Amino acid sequence: MLETFTGELRYTSNAEGRRGAERGRESFRIDIHRDGSRVLAAHAEIDDAPSVVRDVNQRIGPDGRPEDSFVRIAVGGKFRGSGWFRFGKNIAECESMTTIEGRISQRMELDSPLVAFGNHAIINDGFLLSLYDLSQGPGIQLIEHMYLSSPDHRGATGPMFFPIKLAIQYHGREEIEVEAGRFEAHKFSYPDVPGLLEEHPEYDLWCTTDDHYILLKAAVGGYMQTRYELGSLSHVRHDNA
Repeated sequence: MLETFTGELRYTSNAEGRRGAERGRESFRIDIHRDGSRVLAAHAEIDDAPSVVRDVNQRIGPDGRPEDSFVRIAVGGKFRGSGWFRFGKNIAECESMTTIEGRISQRMELDSPLVAFGNHAIINDGFLLSLYDLSQGPGIQLIEHMYLSSPDHRGATGPMFFPIKLAIQYHGREEIEVEAGRFEAHKFSYPDVPGLLEEHPEYDLWCTTDDHYILLKAAVGGYMQTRYELGSLSHVRHDNA
């Protein structure tokens, strides 16, 4: 292993009468290996009823494409489902068990490898920004050929495959301050997520300007009115590994 990032994201409300109130949290760990692959693990808790608890583990290859993932969710304090996902050159597979749909096996034939997998961890929302080609400068790029583990905005269904597209808008660089410190940041937005069952409000995100795309802060408007902020961040290099 080459290096490890660990940290915590704070979930707060931006709604009138609740502005700044804590509504959840997410702890994460990112292990980066010498071949360029990485493993992302996250534990998230959303307090707003019905509460959601999510555990995610995802392996991403040196090329930035997903290789496998695990997602377990509980809703309202009760187990809802767990699923294992595998991604190959021409196939995507899901094996899951949920309290609503029962036992699920999905096997999707692909013309080319998936470019990304959305597991609803907020730290993964930051890494998805790496799909944008920064050499093109500010603008909007449409990312096709990706799946989610749930079409629900809170990731509270399934888990199972749901195909979508993702529009990413790049605004440029800014210097921002969050609880974890002061950072130079890329500012992005997700202005549209074509294919969702319900339109997602615009989603603004700021991430680090290194190759790790660690989420620094984010805000979702519309009916959601939520904010996310990096509360702590630790970085360790494993020079003797």
